[in-house]
Amino acid sequence: MNENIITGLKNRIFQILARFLPGAKSLRVILHKWRGVKMGNNVWVGYDAIIETAHPSWISIGNNVTIGIRCTILAHFWKCYMPEKGDEKNFTTVRIGDYVHIGSRSLILPNVTIGQGSVIAAGSVVTRSVPSRTMVKGNPAKPVAICGIPLTPETPMKEFLLHLKPIKKRKKKNH
Repeated sequence: MNENIITGLKNRIFQILARFLPGAKSLRVILHKWRGVKMGNNVWVGYDAIIETAHPSWISIGNNVTIGIRCTILAHFWKCYMPEKGDEKNFTTVRIGDYVHIGSRSLILPNVTIGQGSVIAAGSVVTRSVPSRTMVKGNPAKPVAICGIPLTPETPMKEFLLHLKPIKKRKKKNH
């Protein structure tokens, strides 16, 4: 699916403005919605975040989501992950559920769903879908804990940490 030059220009101008203008809960969110990103209510978009430049309508973000400073969310790689003819309107390659927290400098790759209440640790590279209420970290991001409560700006860190249950790794047996 080729990108229209006028639409492409508009997307890039709004993306640049959204990266650097103030208004993490207001102006940045409005600019991304104007670009075509599907966003719920109470979304916070950090400074210098990049949300799919060419096909913003392929991104769906739920309610009460925090997208950290300098995060990147990609919906496609050039000709990979392209929708079939006629299916473009129903095509979303990245879905972010409600109450998700995406840490600073994280990278979300195409064809990923991040479940409700999940936490992406800062600097993580998310290459596959994340179940609900799961904390992931690393490159590639791997599950490290189960979140008892969502991490929101209103949640005290101490309270969040008290409800976090680490996932124990299985020890490898030496044969």
